[in-house]
Amino acid sequence: MFRLNLKIAFRNLLKNKVYTLINILGLSIGMASCILIFLFVRAQLNYDQGFLNGDRIYRFVTDWKYNSFDDYSSGVPLPLSAAMRTEVSSIEKVANISKNGGVVQVKDQLGNTRIKATKTFYFAEPEIFDIFQLDWLSARPVKELREPNTVVLSETEATALFGDANTAVGKHFTFWNSVNLKVVGVFRDMQVSSVPMDIVISYPTFYGKNNKDWNSVNGNNQCFMLLKAGVTAEAFQKDLVAFNKKHFTDQTVSGNQISVLEPLNNIHFSERYWNFAETSVMKKQLYGLGIIGLFLILTACINFINLATAQSVNRSKEVGVRKVLGSERSQLISQFLTETVAVALLSLLIACVLAELAIPFMQNLFKDDIVFSLFGTPSIFLFLLVLVILVSFLAGLYPAIVMSGFKPALALKNKITVNTKSLGLRKVLVVVQFAITIILIIGTLVIIGQMNFLRSKPLGFRSDAIVVLNMPGESRNASAEQNFSTKLKQINGVERVGFGYTPPLSGAVNSTNFNLNGEENMDFEVRLLSADEQYFKLFNLQILAGKTYSQANDNKGYVVNETFYKKAGYLRAEAILGQIINQNGIEGPIVGVVKDFNDKSLKESISPIALYSLPRQYECVFVRIAPEHVTTAFKEVEAVFNASFPNEVYSGRFVDQEIQSFYDTEKVMSVLFKFFAGVIIFISFIGLFGLISFVAKQRSREVAIRKVLGATTVELVRMLNGSFLLMVFLANVLAWPLAYVFVSGWLSGFAYRMNLSIWPFAIAMAISMAITLATVSLRSYKAAVANTVDALKYE
Repeated sequence: MFRLNLKIAFRNLLKNKVYTLINILGLSIGMASCILIFLFVRAQLNYDQGFLNGDRIYRFVTDWKYNSFDDYSSGVPLPLSAAMRTEVSSIEKVANISKNGGVVQVKDQLGNTRIKATKTFYFAEPEIFDIFQLDWLSARPVKELREPNTVVLSETEATALFGDANTAVGKHFTFWNSVNLKVVGVFRDMQVSSVPMDIVISYPTFYGKNNKDWNSVNGNNQCFMLLKAGVTAEAFQKDLVAFNKKHFTDQTVSGNQISVLEPLNNIHFSERYWNFAETSVMKKQLYGLGIIGLFLILTACINFINLATAQSVNRSKEVGVRKVLGSERSQLISQFLTETVAVALLSLLIACVLAELAIPFMQNLFKDDIVFSLFGTPSIFLFLLVLVILVSFLAGLYPAIVMSGFKPALALKNKITVNTKSLGLRKVLVVVQFAITIILIIGTLVIIGQMNFLRSKPLGFRSDAIVVLNMPGESRNASAEQNFSTKLKQINGVERVGFGYTPPLSGAVNSTNFNLNGEENMDFEVRLLSADEQYFKLFNLQILAGKTYSQANDNKGYVVNETFYKKAGYLRAEAILGQIINQNGIEGPIVGVVKDFNDKSLKESISPIALYSLPRQYECVFVRIAPEHVTTAFKEVEAVFNASFPNEVYSGRFVDQEIQSFYDTEKVMSVLFKFFAGVIIFISFIGLFGLISFVAKQRSREVAIRKVLGATTVELVRMLNGSFLLMVFLANVLAWPLAYVFVSGWLSGFAYRMNLSIWPFAIAMAISMAITLATVSLRSYKAAVANTVDALKYE
């Protein structure tokens, strides 16, 4: 029976080639998009999965609660690990791990540098490998990792440095140009993780190993723990409350600082806390992608339902004959569902090919390794199976029920008709389909508008044609900086050179509590920016009151921004001049006030900032180049750097490009919305074309009669177009409030955002109406100018 149903199904599909092509095209594109979304979501959900005892692995993070704001950090005080190890019995293992980076050099037997590269590495206590249990190629070096100047490598990193991971143990390399490390172990590459360890250096080598400051927190210094078996996170909270009271509350650490627990499987999706991999994705973004995928497949299924029910008239005699010959309704439903399954399977094959072709683009967009393996990855195979069943059920069940329900007598007399005037299910589905399309169009327009707003908004400082370089650590002294600066200024096109901790807008936030005029400020923290006197002119920072400090008064003064003096309770910039700031023992008067500039992504408000001069903290060199000399001068800057610091690796980049990197997630969303909006528009309008083609065919006799009675071509086109334009108008009415809720919620994530006007909604309506008019009119015109004799010769 199944073979017979399948044979009949293929005959019917070949008989209606145009509608079959439209259905397969819509379903295959929709399914391919769903497959790509699934692959990306699966890749994100795989982070930090598969670790032994993963449900017992947690990270400590730090929270502060000031009078007017809360603050968060993924870091912890460095002494926390040792205190937890000795004071809390419910912990099985705990370990500090500190992220760092620098130049790594591998030399040959003659002492010549064979490899020189900038690498990320971690200083970690040996217990880290009890928490994250890895597969070792060599024997696990428990004893060796308690000694200084030892290191373990991942298999990939060992191969990159020494050519063969199996022979890497016992070899040496240097980092920071002075520290010689001995390789004592090699482990197999980790799975995708928020702690992507490739180079792990023994903790006794760490410069901060003896730090006892409970008030000093840096996001690069993190702490992980493994709970004892049988101990729940809720039970451990009691120990943590007591621990926080002893080390923070009783010691009066500023800002009501406490340590907080975060599960391993939440780290990749954390909105508050940074992670070492720097690849966090918010779960609401995954939910958004999932909803888009559902919209895509729903749109394709609506196409199928509309065309199948519209075509049901043509198959009424077939149903009538089958019922007269004894077919039961369940058999007819089975026949029609078999046709749908055949279309779905054929569409899936095409979708898999399209998805495979799109994967390189996806990997480039998301910067993730996305694998599409049907049999190597059972979850993908299961997803495809569920997708086929879902599509077959959604698209095929209703048309099968409708067609199998025809009465034999009416069917054989050809009395089954399509009611083109009533607002039936088919019209409701068209409205829903276009509402989805319009929501995506509005979302796309708003995202594009917000991205343009971010690019064009004045930040309060100059960012174009400014190169930023990392200043080598061992060269951070006055003579080396002066010598390097002199060489840079001799380059044709270089206008100004300055030194500082970071550019004005940066994710590297160094904030602290402080005293103002001898009283501790409890309302907010101040963000510190150490910079020389050239920094202000180089970035065109505007002084509102007072003056900037000079090189002569090193550590003798601060320049604060408008936000600082307003939060400190002063009404005028001039009023705060001369007030004394003391932060971390560095005391000095406020000598100037600078106009506010955006120091973080435009998702966040401007921080209270204090700029001061402290050369040992200058990590960056800033070089402003005349726009007409950017290309040539940039190359010369690199040459001067390499000549001045032969043991370092050049890392010059432009400040404005770094600023744009803050909005990578929004760029990805923009690309996705453009792509998926285009896909849904395409699917919707090919379905619309198929539907109007069928309606025009069904009404061909009516059109011919009207034409004989004197109707003009324009009147006939308007008659055929009217109901479709009304449906698209109703879709806009339905879509606008839903789209407004969506885009308003998305824009609320930005402290600085575009004004949400009527224009994205009006443009979406114009686009949907224009494409509908063009699509429907093309087919309507063809029906209106058809020869009336062909339609009426049998009447």
